[in-house]
Amino acid sequence: MSLKIGLTGGIGSGKTTVAKFFAALGADVVDTDVIAHELTQPQGAAISTIREIFTEKFITAEGALNRKEMRALVFSDESSRRKLEAILHPLIRIEVARRAAFFTAPYGIIVVPLLLETGGYRGMIERILVVDCNEQDQITRAMARTGLDEQTARAIAATQLPRQERLRRADDVIANDVDMSHLRQQVDALHKKYLALTNKD
Repeated sequence: MSLKIGLTGGIGSGKTTVAKFFAALGADVVDTDVIAHELTQPQGAAISTIREIFTEKFITAEGALNRKEMRALVFSDESSRRKLEAILHPLIRIEVARRAAFFTAPYGIIVVPLLLETGGYRGMIERILVVDCNEQDQITRAMARTGLDEQTARAIAATQLPRQERLRRADDVIANDVDMSHLRQQVDALHKKYLALTNKD
């Protein structure tokens, strides 16, 4: 059975890049953001409930989640954010568990941006890996990657655990504060560590 590593970090910290490096080294990877997108595509399993609770305004003409409208709502209204999470998080966890059951590599990476906030993966995750960088870099990278304005990026960051609390709860930390070469070196080192932990190196 594969060792399951929960990969998390604040918005813009570099989780996706780190996950790609692990995948290139042969790790199995499941990304909850990818699953969330699948659930909210046309005919996605979450669409009918989102339409029922949030109305047609939040569904595009093609039948997918209107991400721009929903983002504006949930990061300005705590109650709406919790309603959306109550729809998506259980569906995401079910799909993560299904995919993780098919892991064949010695260890697998499960990317969960809100891993520490939701507490929903305690029975599944065996180690917590935090990708860390300073908060201004997080905001700058998030804006560059997604096209978010600064106010929205900071609103998203505000829904996540404070940086020091994430670091306190981590088993392993990757510092994304230099360059890609430095980032890859840290992934390589953890890859060797995780293989050793599974006794399959």
